[in-house]
Amino acid sequence: MGLLEVRRLESAYGESRVLFDLSLDVSRGEVVALLGRNGAGKTTTLTSIMGLLKPRSGSIRFEGAEIGGCEPFEACRVGLGFVAENCRLFGGLTVAENFETARRTARSGASRWDVADVLDLFPDVRGFLRRQASSLSGGQQRMVAIARTLLGNPTLLLLDEPSEGLAPLVVQALLDRLRRLKETGATVLLAEQNLRFATELADRIYIIERGEIRYEGRPGELAAHPEVREKYLMV
Repeated sequence: MGLLEVRRLESAYGESRVLFDLSLDVSRGEVVALLGRNGAGKTTTLTSIMGLLKPRSGSIRFEGAEIGGCEPFEACRVGLGFVAENCRLFGGLTVAENFETARRTARSGASRWDVADVLDLFPDVRGFLRRQASSLSGGQQRMVAIARTLLGNPTLLLLDEPSEGLAPLVVQALLDRLRRLKETGATVLLAEQNLRFATELADRIYIIERGEIRYEGRPGELAAHPEVREKYLMV
């Protein structure tokens, strides 16, 4: 049994259907990437899992329990942590105060993170703990948002487009930090457009196109199928 099991998920915004019969799995200790072009349904998949968008149908099971249609606070309570593309920091609070809003006791089977741990993972954050979150650059906000979510000690971390909009050097620095996070045994489901970023980090990959899963495999397997990359990922 996977840690997360999504089966035949269908979601829509009003009358506009976005996800069609979507299924995926994430096992404990695994990093899984959901790859696809802009508008393919990546963010909708994560927000449906997190309860920010209520699915029309299908099943979302986490640690064996059905969570489909739950409220976001309930998803957090059972062990999901979500980092949105826009980070959703409290702009009027300092970084340290943002951290205080997120601290939560670790559940059984979850990694245990405290402020010292996240500062070891993101050492640059030490330099701006007293700054207001709204004054940070995009890359700094992304690091703070991930660190803050880890302080909630999630069992599964959902990352929405972590490399989006960042300069290449910042993307590389973030990739290095996420590799270190992976080494701790963290379980991650990330939505990404950046093929290199995803394949260097993920154990398995799903490709989504127009709300449907079109491919599943390991990074090395995808590398051997240029026609798949050309059809579903190239702009």
